[in-house]
Amino acid sequence: MNPRYRVAILLLALSGCGPGGTSEFLSLGTAGTGGVYYPLGGAIASSLSIADSARQFTAEVSGGSVENINRLAEGQIDLAFSLSVSAYQGYHAEGDFTTAVDGLRVLAPLYPNVSHIVVPGNSEARSIADLRGAKISVGSAGSGTEQISRHLLAAHGISYEEVEPRYLTFNESATALRDGAIDAAMISVGYPAAAILEVSTTSSVKILPVDPAVIEEMRADHPYYNAGELPAGVYPGVEVPIPTLIAMNWIVGLESVPDEVVTNLLGILRDRKAALEAAHDMARLIDLANLEHAPIPLHPATSAWMEGR
Repeated sequence: MNPRYRVAILLLALSGCGPGGTSEFLSLGTAGTGGVYYPLGGAIASSLSIADSARQFTAEVSGGSVENINRLAEGQIDLAFSLSVSAYQGYHAEGDFTTAVDGLRVLAPLYPNVSHIVVPGNSEARSIADLRGAKISVGSAGSGTEQISRHLLAAHGISYEEVEPRYLTFNESATALRDGAIDAAMISVGYPAAAILEVSTTSSVKILPVDPAVIEEMRADHPYYNAGELPAGVYPGVEVPIPTLIAMNWIVGLESVPDEVVTNLLGILRDRKAALEAAHDMARLIDLANLEHAPIPLHPATSAWMEGR
């Protein structure tokens, strides 16, 4: 049993709370405030609290996917948002994870993240291959964005030793681009992202494409990536679709997450999408059918829910 649940049960026993009282406080790890994770996580946590009279859920700011997976393993949070790359590597003990996270499971799908490769409007760069030697924001330390940035650079023959990486949040990246402190920002997020809207509205920037052929080559080592695009009109100056890399987001947790929490979560994603879309428009892309393509095993309650559809 997750240590947080044991603590909650002990507190319940000591306080003498009866039926209807708050017996557990569960947390949902999100990311920084400049992306989609935090507002959407807040809406999901609020909906879970309404659906479950025995538990209260809160959304926590975090460094992102890698930190979330590590905090799940340490029993510091109960549910987490994660990019597919972080969930896959945490389960298989690859990349940033030296040991496998025991019992890590997918609870539910979210939306696809889109890689934004943002450079100043006067930059001569036409692709990631042109960024060798540049000062690049690769995402916060402990984020899925940073993992993707590393993979994208490597796919274009560039190592971290050949650039000047800056570990910035989305909001920090936007400010640094506007102030000329960096040459590029690699941001993996749903669209439209508040930080990118801000910098594209207040200064001249452009978004570089990622060649679908490069993404197909990446899939040999990273099967959780796909080719996609940023649609025309999503940001000022984006007049035609921009090909780029796509990675799915998931809600993950340990196998010890109570079945009723998972069932409530899936019901909210199915039945309350309108409320979630009010928190962020990317919620419209949540599709429970994506569970068939989860990067790691499903939680038992999720598997049962899929079988009973």
